[in-house]
Amino acid sequence: MSKSDREAFLADLHVGVVTIAREGAPPLAAPVWYSYEAGGDVVFVFESASEKVKLFESAGEASLCVQNEAMPYKYVTVEGPTVVNGTDDDVQRSLAHRYLGPDIGDLYLGAIADTVSRVARLTPTRWRTVDYTPFVERVAGG
Repeated sequence: MSKSDREAFLADLHVGVVTIAREGAPPLAAPVWYSYEAGGDVVFVFESASEKVKLFESAGEASLCVQNEAMPYKYVTVEGPTVVNGTDDDVQRSLAHRYLGPDIGDLYLGAIADTVSRVARLTPTRWRTVDYTPFVERVAGG
């Protein structure tokens, strides 16, 4: 994929899988909501007490994989350093609305109002991409 193609794909709506190293155990791999704008960081919101927050802080790096689950298959994986910041209601609302829509997103936010969540960021420094579209077009004849 070209740089603009991979950035557009990552910015599209996908549930991603974040992977973070754990000392003395296999890496943690977990499905996550995220947001991304071309040239920026990948932004997540994790519950403060979650293992993801602890590992983002201790490991200091992670990877995220997003994919198309229908033909033609595509995926983008980004790797890079991570930071965890404080709470941000606007970021949390934005993610809830991105994945659930405004009405259900607001219901979701009301249901989790007693939890404290923190914003985490991954700065993409390495990209891995695959796009099988040319293969599918070649095999299907156009």
